This record gives sequence, C-alpha cells and structure tokens, in this order.
Amino acid sequence: MTAGDGTAAAATATVLVVEDEPSIADVLAIALRYHRFEVVSAGSVRQAAEAVRRTRPDVALLDVMLPDGDGREIGRQLRECHPEIAVVFITARDAPAEIVGGLGLGDDYITKPFNVDEVIARIRAVLRRTRPADRLPARPPLRYADLELDEATYTVRRAGRPVDLTPTEYALLRFLVRNAGSVVTKEQLLRHVWRYEHAAESTVVETYISYLRRKLDPLGPPLITTRRGVGYGLASPA
Repeated sequence: MTAGDGTAAAATATVLVVEDEPSIADVLAIALRYHRFEVVSAGSVRQAAEAVRRTRPDVALLDVMLPDGDGREIGRQLRECHPEIAVVFITARDAPAEIVGGLGLGDDYITKPFNVDEVIARIRAVLRRTRPADRLPARPPLRYADLELDEATYTVRRAGRPVDLTPTEYALLRFLVRNAGSVVTKEQLLRHVWRYEHAAESTVVETYISYLRRKLDPLGPPLITTRRGVGYGLASPA
C-alpha cells in the first residue's frame, strides 16, 4: 500500500486498535492512517485502558482474545463509562452465539481473516451512525468507464444504475478497477481479495468473475476481459 495525498490531510477521527498480534496491528494501523484516521495502538487490556484515559478515541477496534483478558470486557466498560465511543470487535471466533453476543456489547463484529478495506468500510459505517457525516474522512469514488465505486458506502453504480454486490464481489471488482490497464493473475486475486497464499487449484476466482459478469454485463458492454493463461482485466473505455 502506498501513501497518497490522503495521508497529508488532517485526521478527522481517532481509532483505538487493540490487537496483540503485531503483524495484524501494523496492517490495520497503516490502512487506517492511509484513510486519514488517527491511530492509537494497544496490545493488552491494560494498555487499552491507559490509551482511553490518555486519548479519547472516536471508535475502538477490539480484538476479543488478548494476553491479559477479554476484549469484550473493554467493550463493556466503554459502553458504561464512555457510551459516545463506538465499539467494533474483531476476532477469529465466528460461531453465531459469539457474533450475537459481541453485537450485544458493541456496534459491529468482524471475523478473521478479514479484508482490510472491509474493516475501513465497517468503521466508516459505524461512525456515520455515531457522528455527524460532515466530520467523517471522505474519499472520491473510484471510476472506470461508466463504472463508479463509492468506497465510503460500499456501493456500485454502472451507467448511473445501482449494482447490488456482495462484499467479496465488491472487493474483487475494486481490485480490478484499481489495477485498470493491467492484467492481474489468479494468484494475485487470491492473495489480495481472499488472502489465500497457496490455493492455485481453487476455482473461486472463476466463480466470482462469473458472478460479476452476470450483474454488470446487462447494464452495458462486457467489462471484464479474460487473458487466457494469464488472468483478468477490464476492457478499454469506449
């Protein structure tokens, strides 16, 4: 990920990232700062409590399993003492009972492995419910030909008409748009969209490319091209 002009602008929201795995914490911090959020990091329940006292965040992104306790306890305390702070849990626990319990304590619940861009979109959505819209960091839509992707609302329009995509379909289309003009390989898509490192025989890419074509092609000329033996790209704008 490279920094653009968004990193130079003043941050308009502060996110407390409570995650004890350094590699995950670093990825989240880099992505959040790129999207113009101020980031405060903590790796334990104790550090999180100190961070809240020192810097009042707008949203807390909490790992559930921490070395000195349960992130849900932090969420419970924030709900009691600082109800103005939005709470988003992020965890590998994906059982329905865990999700329902987490949503009862916070504003959203994200399971691992996750797509970083989805985390950003979830945080924006939570902040829209808890803060005035004019204070949120904004980014211009991604555009290619007659296609428009709004990264703040996770919505897509083609030729001015809305296209209803699942989160995975959206992530796949966004990666293709961000790499417009290039052919991206199946391995690149598996790595960046699905976070698969070793799944060369997977047919998931072909399946989701087919899903996208079914939704996009009725609204205009075929958009996604296939380079046999190489990968996928976008057709040149007319």
